[in-house]
Amino acid sequence: MAGETVKTTGRRSRAVAAKKQAILAAGLALFSQYGIHGTSLDQVAEQAGVSKTNMLYYYPSKEALYVAVLKEILEIWLAPFKSFSADQEPLVAIGDYIRRKLEVSRDYPQASRLFCLEMLQGAPLLMAELSGDLKQLVDEKSAIIADWVASGKLAPVDPQHLVFMIWATTQHYADFATQIEAVTGKNLSDPQFFAETVAGVQRMITEGIRVR
Repeated sequence: MAGETVKTTGRRSRAVAAKKQAILAAGLALFSQYGIHGTSLDQVAEQAGVSKTNMLYYYPSKEALYVAVLKEILEIWLAPFKSFSADQEPLVAIGDYIRRKLEVSRDYPQASRLFCLEMLQGAPLLMAELSGDLKQLVDEKSAIIADWVASGKLAPVDPQHLVFMIWATTQHYADFATQIEAVTGKNLSDPQFFAETVAGVQRMITEGIRVR
């Protein structure tokens, strides 16, 4: 009997998780295209394949759903940065971070565009996350870069500006994918173009901070 209860609870948990993920995916698709003000909860519910009432049980308002989507994006976006550590060889660590950020731009273009849209609007619903967890992480990783510079492992560079440059360059390939494809006829889903992009961005940034 106890075993059956555990199995039933497990199935329900998986069903709930799947339903919430479907809602978040629908929210991301619609918010990234129309913004929070141009998207209705009815649209999200229809795309997710759930009733509006059921959706509101998990996310009680459009703002709550929007913030949940943004927080999930932030987790995806910051995962490569969190793996950045002091025990790595500096240029290898930075080159690997660039590659992983470009993988995020390739695999989650909608997420990158929605995050960009939120920033352009002044981050009214995400400022607490940006000035809290994000700032703490940037401070932590900037300290690692500063130590590499101080120990002569990297050329003199402002750590935060280096991070901002990596963000701007790698996210450009998602946020301005339409422009890039119009000019080159390619995007990051093309394996050869992706490899060339990774190698090019790595070379341009790491050569600028290599000790001579």
